[in-house]
Amino acid sequence: MFDSHVAVLLEQAVALVNVLTDGEARGRPYAAPRGAELPAAIEGAVPHVAASLPRSVDAAQADYFVGAARRMREVFRAMQDGDVDAAAVTVNDLLRDTGARPRLDRTGGEPWQMHFHGPDDSFAAGVNAGSATALALAVGGGLAGRLGVCRADRCDRVYVDTSRNAARQFCSTACQNRTKAAAFRARRG
Repeated sequence: MFDSHVAVLLEQAVALVNVLTDGEARGRPYAAPRGAELPAAIEGAVPHVAASLPRSVDAAQADYFVGAARRMREVFRAMQDGDVDAAAVTVNDLLRDTGARPRLDRTGGEPWQMHFHGPDDSFAAGVNAGSATALALAVGGGLAGRLGVCRADRCDRVYVDTSRNAARQFCSTACQNRTKAAAFRARRG
């Protein structure tokens, strides 16, 4: 399974994709926040990570987050389609564009921690560098099949499968239950 730090960064990638990209969620159209709503949405998707980065999101950084989230969605779609090559190309582009690089940092009296951004990177670049690195570790580390897109009707939210048997198919129990109820209704007929 994933190292705990990588798991947190993958969940961060999931949150960014699901919050910042349009599509469908739980059977309904989903419109991602725009304009003045973006900074709060980004803060909500990235609540506890990247503590060493200045947490300010201006319009340029918000656009950066949205663009990175759209590209991360491409990685999840490629993995859902079994196209590891396409996922790898997109991840490599994200790594390059975010300037991701491993680095040990210490904040205050805390222990050393692995970060994937430089000390002077923007909040947007730093957060997305961590997400890109986690996706790279999944795609290149034999766990790419753990990245998925919800299989429920009218839902395209993404997820990371952390189950023991790698059998997850839905972004949430709500989508799983909605799908099971529809199948039950279809059988009864």
